[in-house]
Amino acid sequence: MNPVRIYSVSLGCPKNRVDTERMLACFEPAFIPVDSPEEADVVLVNTCGFIAPAVQESVETIIGLAEEIADLEPRPVLAVTGCLVSRYRDELIPEIPEVDLWLKTLEADRWPEAIAEALGREPHIPEPFERALSTGPSFAYLKVSEGCNHACSFCTIPNLRGRLVSRPLDVIEREARELVAAGVPELVLVAQDLTAYGMDRGEKDGLVPLLERLLPIDGLRWLRPMYLYPGGLTDGLLDFMRQAGSPLVPYFDIPLQHAHPDILKSMGRPFARDPRIALERVRSRFPEAALRTSIIVGYPGETDAHFDALVDFVREARFTHLGVFGFCDEEGTRAHELADKVPAEVIEERRARLMEVQREISAELLAEHAGTVQDVLVDAVHPEWPGLHVGRTWFQAPEVDGVTYVSGPGVAPGAMVRANIEEAQDYDLVALA
Repeated sequence: MNPVRIYSVSLGCPKNRVDTERMLACFEPAFIPVDSPEEADVVLVNTCGFIAPAVQESVETIIGLAEEIADLEPRPVLAVTGCLVSRYRDELIPEIPEVDLWLKTLEADRWPEAIAEALGREPHIPEPFERALSTGPSFAYLKVSEGCNHACSFCTIPNLRGRLVSRPLDVIEREARELVAAGVPELVLVAQDLTAYGMDRGEKDGLVPLLERLLPIDGLRWLRPMYLYPGGLTDGLLDFMRQAGSPLVPYFDIPLQHAHPDILKSMGRPFARDPRIALERVRSRFPEAALRTSIIVGYPGETDAHFDALVDFVREARFTHLGVFGFCDEEGTRAHELADKVPAEVIEERRARLMEVQREISAELLAEHAGTVQDVLVDAVHPEWPGLHVGRTWFQAPEVDGVTYVSGPGVAPGAMVRANIEEAQDYDLVALA
């Protein structure tokens, strides 16, 4: 059987990336990734539809690729999948008729069959753990559940990806073991809410038995949990994580979204009390913890006083990493119906001000690492500087945090090296192995 040549684009979150990798596995054992649409039999776009900028990026990507392949003979199959399709398929079909397949996220089980049919081939239906990795040799995302049971007022995810469905423990463990056996040193656990794992099966602290399965895997160097909702950081979970030790890294990504109780209540956050409580729970057990959070500024009704309280909170909390996003007024959400909208220019001013506060904090925290020796996991060769590589320390998550630029003997993608931290910048480090 001739191999299928595939050009793929994965937009949005790491959970989407995993979906793309599983989709590519449906072409196993005979597919070849190619570097341009002109070389492809299939052009595959996995879209994001979470907020307006992501929708715009997805639509522009689809239209651009449709134009690139329009005059090719034979013309590749153009397949579009993901959250944009889940949200706007009926509107998009007449607007972009060049697309051959529109496949919603919740139809993922039929993606292989639909694409194979468009190619005139027999489908290969991948096992639940089969993936064609696209993250390089140093790490892989491990998605443990799909969907979300929360009802945050600003969020479209439950409508796009459905309610929480936890993957079976045995399937996750097998996938993890195969990834590590293939040489992947770091697994990054992702879900819409990692702490909710198992709740759809009636389990409390369901993340604990999952960690118990994954931590003993021979060859696993780092296990990094992402998207830990503050309300799910129970004493039981944190006590287990404290005693677990390596390879679990003390990195806590806790999406707080705001700090003022008025705004948190309006947002419908699952932990609308003082967010300091969640941070204190973590730091009392992990004084060395790297803390990451995401904040939304300009939510409807956010006054200057609300924002000033948020700035004070960020100064006090001293997060290792902080993502700041301006509120997006999304149709179909409860927040869209709220009055007292904050003007766009004020939203941007607040975002820039909070990022400047975080820049100073980040520079101060990274300066404390100058002169220390750290394990650095090497991700890739620097695209512009021969001999220099891009890597990360344990307190730097892939694709969302700063990086460590590293050079020296033994430095190569996928390697973990001991390196001296020579320089600290605002968000990045420079190291010599």
